[in-house]
Amino acid sequence: MNDELNFEKDLEIDEQALDVEWLEQSKLAFKYARYLKECRHEERRLEENKKNKRSELILKVNENPKELLNKDKPNAADIEAYYRTHPDYQKVVEELNEAKEEAEFADRAYQQIAWTRKKALENLVVLHGQQYFAGPAEPRDLSEEREKKRREANKNVKLKRNKKKE
Repeated sequence: MNDELNFEKDLEIDEQALDVEWLEQSKLAFKYARYLKECRHEERRLEENKKNKRSELILKVNENPKELLNKDKPNAADIEAYYRTHPDYQKVVEELNEAKEEAEFADRAYQQIAWTRKKALENLVVLHGQQYFAGPAEPRDLSEEREKKRREANKNVKLKRNKKKE
């Protein structure tokens, strides 16, 4: 994919530029939908590759069972054990598993961008309409406030971990 995805950055919302955020939301969701499509395509391709590799190995062992299994007439369990333990098959399975994990993450990322971020934008617009951002009289930096809360949460987590260790 040409456009680099930065999930953490893309989840961020600039509260001071809600109009721009709204204009970019559909484009951002589409970018993640396209990435999800690519991940699922790769998953299907590797699933087919796995089936082909399995078939190749089964044909190979059926053509030459004596040499590969030391048996004249191998049973289904012998053949399955052969192809499942074959390094080529294991490599394809590993690639498929990685593709499945990536597709699962891409699906979660798409859901967060397309639905959760959109809902957060809607709520921020409602707050803006209620003039939430007009007060207090003393201006405050929301990013600084957010950072303070994050530090406090991390501090609480560390305290809980220390108590568990004791």
